[in-house]
Amino acid sequence: MEKGIFVSCSAGNKGPSTESLANEAPRVLTLGASTIDRKIRASALLGNHEVLEGESAFQPVDFPSTLLPLVYPGSAAAYCSSESLNSVDVKGLVLCQTGEISAITGGRNVKAAGDAATIIMNQEHEGYTTSAEAHVLPATDVSYADAVKIMAYTSSTNSPTATIFFNGTAIGDFHAPVVASFSSRGPNQASPGILKPDIIGPGVNILAAWHKSVDNNTNTKATFNIISGTSMSCPHLRGFTVLLKSEHPDWSPAAIKSAIVTTANSLNLETQPIEDQTLQPGNVFATGAGHVNPSAANNPGLVYDIETNDYIPYLCGLYNNDTAVRLILQRPASLLSGTSIPEAQLNYPSFSIILGSNLERYTRTVTNVGEANSSYTVQIAPPAGVDVIVEPSTLNFSGLNQKITYTVTFARLANSGSAGYSQRILTWNSDKHSVRSLISVILNSM
Repeated sequence: MEKGIFVSCSAGNKGPSTESLANEAPRVLTLGASTIDRKIRASALLGNHEVLEGESAFQPVDFPSTLLPLVYPGSAAAYCSSESLNSVDVKGLVLCQTGEISAITGGRNVKAAGDAATIIMNQEHEGYTTSAEAHVLPATDVSYADAVKIMAYTSSTNSPTATIFFNGTAIGDFHAPVVASFSSRGPNQASPGILKPDIIGPGVNILAAWHKSVDNNTNTKATFNIISGTSMSCPHLRGFTVLLKSEHPDWSPAAIKSAIVTTANSLNLETQPIEDQTLQPGNVFATGAGHVNPSAANNPGLVYDIETNDYIPYLCGLYNNDTAVRLILQRPASLLSGTSIPEAQLNYPSFSIILGSNLERYTRTVTNVGEANSSYTVQIAPPAGVDVIVEPSTLNFSGLNQKITYTVTFARLANSGSAGYSQRILTWNSDKHSVRSLISVILNSM
């Protein structure tokens, strides 16, 4: 960062558990993973005529449409390990559950046992996040809701049957972008005053370069694969920041991050709030500021900039330890005397507040990178149980790169209750720009 290098990092793949994210430092952009509006369809047809939409990157053209015996190895063998399939003596379509082994490995075991195909069923925590993987046999991955329907069907008859229809690529999922079930969640444990993840980006079923053939064929040039993970969303954003830096070579890494975060989309393609894997509105610890909007980030209006030396008081306040701060800075320094600030005082493009009975007051400084002569007016809906005062309420700029500082005061209301959590958005609006900052407030017990 000191050398002007922008760093993006994966939040991790330990979701949907809370407090599961990594890479919490404010000097990096921390990425969660979201779906895109493309599905690679593989539909399961059950013997009761119910059709369930799943996904698979393997799309055979000759799979029979006739119904096959549907076999469930049993709860003790639900993951389709090689040992569990020894007891399956009916050759047909096998039900496998995600979990202890990968879906690809389970498919290999099913194929080795002589069965024709598999339906991979999500567990409850995975919700509606399905994977289009390069399976070794005909397969489809279905949501947890559809897995429940399948299990109910198998229990309703002595001779359950099913088949799979492969429908290719479909564009137009209006739920997209949806936060992936595996995408790690906040709040930030290493630095609670910094809101993480920062943002989400495309990370589910991404077509990507792969270092070898997915079927280990040495005579092929098909070195691509379909991959899911926050390790897919991270390079999406890293590539975009290269383009953004080429348009704005004088912007610091913090200014680039601010432009991305304050212009993110909070709505999906259906203009509804971005959802999580349950298809319910996701909170800020899942979505961050929302989904990246490259066009808007190129012209954000205002940015929250942070210089190298601005991080030193933050680090002193976070660690209160010379040795720890020196270790991060990689140079000798005596830092603690008079330089410490609270974490939430760092000039970050969002607010993460832990509020007790006392007032909390923080400043932010914005830099005008939009129109030279411009005026911004604040708009805010205070978090539940909290009074929020912004001073001044209007920012008047007369030149490019002009900086103006404003103050935000958070006060707990008398009827706020003993504890809780709420979130809102603080927006600076001009004729051409809306600069959004998330506010996350955790109310401590009084």
